[in-house]
Amino acid sequence: MLKIKKLVFAGTLLLPQLFFAQYTDVINSNRPGETMSAFSVGKTVIQAEMGIYGINEKHELLDYKGSGFGTDLTFRYGAFLEKLEFIADIQYQLENFTTPYTDYKKNDFRQTILGAKYLIYDPFKGYEKTANIYSYKANHAFNWRQLVPAVAVFAGANFTFKDNPYSFSPDGSISPKIMLITQNHFGDGRWVLVGNFIADYISTDYPSYGYVLTLTRGFNSNWSGFIENQGYKSDFYSDALVRGGAAYLIGKNMQIDASVTTNFKDTPSIFYGGLGFSWRYDAKYKEVQLKSIKDQKEKDYQKEESKRKAKYE
Repeated sequence: MLKIKKLVFAGTLLLPQLFFAQYTDVINSNRPGETMSAFSVGKTVIQAEMGIYGINEKHELLDYKGSGFGTDLTFRYGAFLEKLEFIADIQYQLENFTTPYTDYKKNDFRQTILGAKYLIYDPFKGYEKTANIYSYKANHAFNWRQLVPAVAVFAGANFTFKDNPYSFSPDGSISPKIMLITQNHFGDGRWVLVGNFIADYISTDYPSYGYVLTLTRGFNSNWSGFIENQGYKSDFYSDALVRGGAAYLIGKNMQIDASVTTNFKDTPSIFYGGLGFSWRYDAKYKEVQLKSIKDQKEKDYQKEESKRKAKYE
């Protein structure tokens, strides 16, 4: 049974159990992609997702080359409600740049984001697919419910500190970030499509709007891979990126991953390569079982039957 549940995880990285709230038997990490899943880690669950990456940039017009590395940490905590998750996302980056005339360095927090995510709709909550004993075709037909995504929202804030070289505001700022999150599960659970639609730095002079689409595929009970497309646009900077990689489940609460990222232009051209690790602490989690429609109908029937019998006794 555990192997089967691992297989479901490997196919999705993000897949919720149909009748068991947000929590899953094995860790569900947002790494190594950049999308945020629609589902929470589960109430009282603590999860850390961290990584290190290398950078290589070259700008043809400005005639500079850059290299360096960065580290990122995402801290997730489920609290108060099964559908609610609090998130801290921190990234620190160091780069060395070389031009025909000078060399210079940049190092600071690339981003510091605090916020919360809430699942507002799950198409499979309370849904139970029943077998048709008269039709093989009906049992193996495409389930159109898969086209309806789970939907969540994220709201938070960017904290940019004074004199940060990665910021367009030298005085620092606190600006809102909001996101619409969608998630579809296809086929036997091995395919998952996650979409993030983002409005960032909203209150500043350079708001940014973008999207990230991630398609994940499981290969066996431990390995999974993904491809991803990310685009963002603002008056400060715009780009389109493609990303790919793989994740390996090394335990119920641990995962390692690797990924590469590139773009299609030379102003600048970029290439990132990264490694990551995800860890979950779930010792205090208490399972919240969601009843299926059939179970709920049976419960309602028994309740009405008890009332009827009491009336005539």
